[in-house]
Amino acid sequence: MKNYFDLKGQVALVTGCSTGLGVQMAKALANQGANIVVVARRKELIEQVAKEISDTFGVKTLPVVCDITDTQKVESCVDQVLKEFGRIDIVINNAGTGAVAPAEDITDEQFNGELNVDLGGTFKVSRAVAKKAMIPAKYGRIINIASMYGMVGNKVAPCSPYHAAKGGVVNLTRGLAAEWGKYNITVNAICPGYFYSPLTKETLDSDFFQQNAQTMIPLSRYGNEGELDTAALFLSSPASSYVTGVILPVDGGYTSM
Repeated sequence: MKNYFDLKGQVALVTGCSTGLGVQMAKALANQGANIVVVARRKELIEQVAKEISDTFGVKTLPVVCDITDTQKVESCVDQVLKEFGRIDIVINNAGTGAVAPAEDITDEQFNGELNVDLGGTFKVSRAVAKKAMIPAKYGRIINIASMYGMVGNKVAPCSPYHAAKGGVVNLTRGLAAEWGKYNITVNAICPGYFYSPLTKETLDSDFFQQNAQTMIPLSRYGNEGELDTAALFLSSPASSYVTGVILPVDGGYTSM
């Protein structure tokens, strides 16, 4: 019986892997045998996550502290991974931030900060991994975590810099897919909707957001833990070898309306 999502022996680097969706996706890949590079800024958290993944799934893990907006640190991170594993097969660009404020009150610092992390960081990690690992290997899977807000606007949580940055990630995905296809590197984006996490539970369970789900989401609810994992698994696996430049909303149908 064939396991279409078998990732044994592969190395997956996941940014923003200290909490939330990043950790969930890393665990999903580890469950299929991938060794995991846990990347984020907070040392204690990534060490804890790396140990938990290693203990639970029996794969190798490597926690690396990295600020993805710093080119030198990104290059150093990739060098460290290649020294340890000799390869990087999969990258999930999950690290991000979000400034919520009316557009007329957004500062230059907030706008630039958003672009530097969500768009610039995604590019810097992709560039370093492609150049040092994937292009030489003639193989790679890059998954950029954008947002449904990279495809549409919204009236619920004003965050124009976030819309701009994630919209940039959406089209960066297409640009890199077009450019790196000749190296057998696929580049795709996942656009999540709102998902439950310890940080969002209280907000999403509020009357306002519950009413919003009934009105704006065809499935009438927000995403649960694990409902992003299979999209990440598919795009990470050899099974998606003819899929590139795809923008995949996982949003309960929000962007279909």
